[in-house]
Amino acid sequence: MKNSAILLSILSACSVVLAAGQEVKVAAPATKGTLKIISSLPRTGSANAQTSTMVNGINLAIAEVGGQVDGWTIAYEDMDDASPQRGNWDPAVEAQNANSAVKDDTCVAYIGTFNSGAAKVAIPILNRAGLVMVSPANTYPGLTKPGFGEANEPDVYRPSGKINYFRVVPTDDLQGVEAANWSKFLGAKKVFILNDRELYGKGITAVYRKQAESIGMEVVGFEEIDSKAANYRSLATKVKATKPDMVYFGGTTQSNAGQVAKDMRSGGYEGMFMVPDGCFEQAFIEAAGAANLNGKTYITFGGLPPEKMTGKGAEFCAAYQSKFGAVPEAYASYGYESARVILLAIAQAKTKDRSGILAAVAATKDFNGVLGKWSFDANGDTSSRVMSGQTVQDGKFVFVKVLGN
Repeated sequence: MKNSAILLSILSACSVVLAAGQEVKVAAPATKGTLKIISSLPRTGSANAQTSTMVNGINLAIAEVGGQVDGWTIAYEDMDDASPQRGNWDPAVEAQNANSAVKDDTCVAYIGTFNSGAAKVAIPILNRAGLVMVSPANTYPGLTKPGFGEANEPDVYRPSGKINYFRVVPTDDLQGVEAANWSKFLGAKKVFILNDRELYGKGITAVYRKQAESIGMEVVGFEEIDSKAANYRSLATKVKATKPDMVYFGGTTQSNAGQVAKDMRSGGYEGMFMVPDGCFEQAFIEAAGAANLNGKTYITFGGLPPEKMTGKGAEFCAAYQSKFGAVPEAYASYGYESARVILLAIAQAKTKDRSGILAAVAATKDFNGVLGKWSFDANGDTSSRVMSGQTVQDGKFVFVKVLGN
């Protein structure tokens, strides 16, 4: 899908709408100029189904304020950070998107990225320009938290010495721990751990492994896979021989999680299979085949699925279904939330430029959002700690429980 610029029209002459529980006055006509929000998400490949609903969420948030804030017209540009060659996010494309945003004088905020590896590319580019970045999906802890990643993280992403990167989703240091705890609760004593060699997959499996061992589970294997392999039959034979109760895969649908699950089952493995939120999309079920997942597959997610949301989350889901005629994928609400954070920051910013809006995003406190009230901490992370567990039945995700309870 090519990049497209979407300039939302003014929907009302004079109205008042709610954003984060506070009033944002919409005046007409907008005369002060244009402020642009750019998103950078993988819009080519199997991630497109998920990211399309995220873009819908962003558009919904902008439409709710009539396409303008405080006399400024809000423009939105939907950029693709994937390439046809990779069928997934591409470092060169992500760098190009970030540099394009920096060069666009009207751009005051960047929503992205979907993949944590892509964030490593974009954050320093945007940081040098003082351009705020709000991610709806990155969960790798090292992007923000000292001591949770490599030795130079997160300082390496902050060449200006200031923080410009924020995220509205909980990180993998929480998700990996809860996944291991849930595995033990489900009865797993022996686990074989796999990851896709990417930043997200390696990070979450490291956390999962550490927690699993600390609570008495035996790790009978730990391997990285080639995410471009045609099949994993020999790996399935190796896994089966270790007789694990659980196979935990750290990766995404786009890094072949579905093929891994399919080959584990065809290779005779009959135990449980668990994946993180990077697989919490219908494309994963389609890639694996529902029959290979039903009953013994578990998925963790940093938040609640749409049907379990309450308050602002439930209001979002109802508005989404009314506008787009479908139930949103899991991360749609986080695209919406990211846009709402930025729109409120624009309304509250002392100056309607990059520095003013960055300062207003950083000051976000007690935001009344899709997961209740939360704030950004000093590192740019959300204070929300809601995690949930799902399974698969009859080709659909089914909510099991709130994790940690």
